[in-house]
Amino acid sequence: MTQVSEIAYKVRSKNAGPFWVTVDIFCGTPEAFARLREGLKTETVAALYHQPTQLLKRFDIADLNVIKFSFPRPVIQGHRSDRDMHGAQWATLLAEMRL
Repeated sequence: MTQVSEIAYKVRSKNAGPFWVTVDIFCGTPEAFARLREGLKTETVAALYHQPTQLLKRFDIADLNVIKFSFPRPVIQGHRSDRDMHGAQWATLLAEMRL
């Protein structure tokens, strides 16, 4: 089984405001984009981030060879129990996911 990071050019995450996180998968080539588009199931990614499927937003941008997922943060950015102020650590979970 192959990890997402072995196919993608780059996987990163960031805040999408104080209430949401966005994970970007830069595929690099149309072939990698097609492979990840088929291999990444929305339900699987939702389960990975402990989100209901209906709250996970998915954007497949073929012109840029990018797949984006956005979902609500578990706590509001800056809350005292927020352990990732910039949302940067969420990418690792998806990058290490096996297809």
